[in-house]
Amino acid sequence: MDIADIATTDYTEADVGERFGKIRAAFEESNPKAIVITDDGEYAGIVTERQILQSHVEDNTKASAFMRSAPRIDRAEDIREVARMLVEGGTKAAPVFNGEDLSGLITADAILEAVLEHLDAITVEQIYTEDVVTVNRDTTVGQAINMLREHGISRLPVLSDDGRLEGIVTTHDLRDVIIRDMDKATVGDRAGDIERILDIPVYDVMNSPVGTADPEEAVSAAVSRMFDDDYNGLVVTLDANDRQVGGVVTKTDVLRALTFTEEEAMDVQITNIDLLDAISREDIRTDIARVTDKYREMQVHHAHVRFQKHKEKLRGTPLIQCQIRVRTNRGQVAGSGEGYGADAAFHVALDKLERNVLEMKGIQSDEEYEGQLLRKLNEI
Repeated sequence: MDIADIATTDYTEADVGERFGKIRAAFEESNPKAIVITDDGEYAGIVTERQILQSHVEDNTKASAFMRSAPRIDRAEDIREVARMLVEGGTKAAPVFNGEDLSGLITADAILEAVLEHLDAITVEQIYTEDVVTVNRDTTVGQAINMLREHGISRLPVLSDDGRLEGIVTTHDLRDVIIRDMDKATVGDRAGDIERILDIPVYDVMNSPVGTADPEEAVSAAVSRMFDDDYNGLVVTLDANDRQVGGVVTKTDVLRALTFTEEEAMDVQITNIDLLDAISREDIRTDIARVTDKYREMQVHHAHVRFQKHKEKLRGTPLIQCQIRVRTNRGQVAGSGEGYGADAAFHVALDKLERNVLEMKGIQSDEEYEGQLLRKLNEI
């Protein structure tokens, strides 16, 4: 299936000179997946909902200062490759071109709708993210925004004092409350109003009840529920009765699953691949394989490496956070770390991954020894 078959020609455009305030208002009015930014009619970049929340800019700032790049998609590109490009580009929307001419916009939703009937072949357990960042009801909106920025995520499950799922707060929720309350403020009130909004507890803005998924259900059922309820993700609960959170499954997780390969070489996917400096995809694949080979019974199905750039720099090199998540026949194993430049950040995360792989190997050895001991006792 060519991507041109599912790309939309109905998208919102804005000029590079458009002000942030108007861009923000456009998201409130029509809730687009992204706004395409043009310069004298030519494609220049995009603005997404997440940027609206994460941008530290004044309302009169021009779009050229806060827009971001997105992969340029050829209209004849294969749908699986486009899914990879969206995930590695860290975006849910990208422009589609016919030659040099902008002809449409492709979104993650459009791809998932096109492949929905084929998603019954995999289960939520195979693709969901186990490492989940959570908050409690007293966490403030300002703290929640910082956590979303720091971890590069779009949702935070809210837990009660006894650790049960109580609600969820998302980028979309926070954007709505900030836009709504800021529009009520006059120019003179704005600074104080910002502080008041940031001090609101997430309990006052969270959604409840929460959309959930069972690890054993088909991904097609989970995605259908996302579409029906207008969710971008679901909280995975290990036990529906006590509502213990096991992880999160998002549309991005499903997109990533579309790119899994049957090739002999380990499939490695890199989010924000443009941050790579002195390291290549092949270097990353080789280093992860070296680590996982230390646990010989571990068969790697897929590895995901995510880079996130911070504003801090050292001699011009940005501080980068790296997260490595490997899906294997023994479950998920992960490692994360920070460093100046992608190469340094990756190797800090790789060291943590190696320790976790060896720990997993030790736990497996302990279980095998315990089983052998019990069998010997039973023979007495």
